[in-house]
Amino acid sequence: MAIVTALTGPFPRSEALVAATRDLDRGRTTTAAVDALVERAEAEISGHESRLGLGIHSGGYLAWADLFRPFSESWRGFTVGPVTRWFETNTFYRQPILHAPPERVEGAIARHLPPSARADPPRAKVTLPGPFTFSGLLENRSGETREALTHRMGRLLGEEVRSLLASGFTTFQFQEPLLVVERPTGPLAEAAVEAYRSIQTAAPSAATLVWTFFADAAPTFDLLGRLPVGGVGIDLSETDPERIPESLSGRGVGLGVIDPRTTLREDPEVVARIARDLSKRLHPSTLWLGAGAPLDLLPYEPAVRKIELLGQVRERLALSGTAA
Repeated sequence: MAIVTALTGPFPRSEALVAATRDLDRGRTTTAAVDALVERAEAEISGHESRLGLGIHSGGYLAWADLFRPFSESWRGFTVGPVTRWFETNTFYRQPILHAPPERVEGAIARHLPPSARADPPRAKVTLPGPFTFSGLLENRSGETREALTHRMGRLLGEEVRSLLASGFTTFQFQEPLLVVERPTGPLAEAAVEAYRSIQTAAPSAATLVWTFFADAAPTFDLLGRLPVGGVGIDLSETDPERIPESLSGRGVGLGVIDPRTTLREDPEVVARIARDLSKRLHPSTLWLGAGAPLDLLPYEPAVRKIELLGQVRERLALSGTAA
């Protein structure tokens, strides 16, 4: 069994970067100056990832204003909509507005990826919106049903993964909070399964991981077990690890062992014990360890302190012989 420690979403921006972004909005600095600061900040986060032994690098996705913005600004059929609360948090996103059936633009998303990811694609993880969450959180004026749109998003994201795979990227994580916050049933659940089947068909060699957060995943485990993906990530702040079912055995399992809703640090001994117990019970092909939900819910410095846990847990698992 492989153990991979990695960020599971965007990292918070430093106070300096937040201030520079505000200055840009007010005309007190230039886009070039902010871009240079973003690149330096992403390099610093990559340095943290290397220092802590995180196996997959992300660069923190600091240039992404939100999970959907690179798509709503570059794919055809979209405009950028109003500021909208990101679930029950104090963070926000610009809701995409879909006016016509969406069409991807070749190369557009690749250009938005962090420089550290583009510099070393095999060691990078590409974070993308899941097709169910994407179709559920946009404002749909296209005339398509939610089911049809979910399936279409799966096909488009499959094409995106196939294109990125050809550029050397191998690992892809789909953010799917809505799968557990608003558990789909009936035709909508089938559309979610078909969306991921489209991704698998388009890029069968890609390592794919669906990450859920913001609600208890237990009521959705049956559906999650049906998704044709390499692994499923669970936010342990919301879901009792003892309820993770045997149906996930043999595939990759992601454990959200860091809670970004609090600055209090987790106990590495407790986390390592949970990881060992689940490994013995589920025998996952890969054990992913990261934050339960995106760390950008926290300020920068507490987030840096929190991710130190991942290296500590990995060391404990290696000493106990859990890591292979």
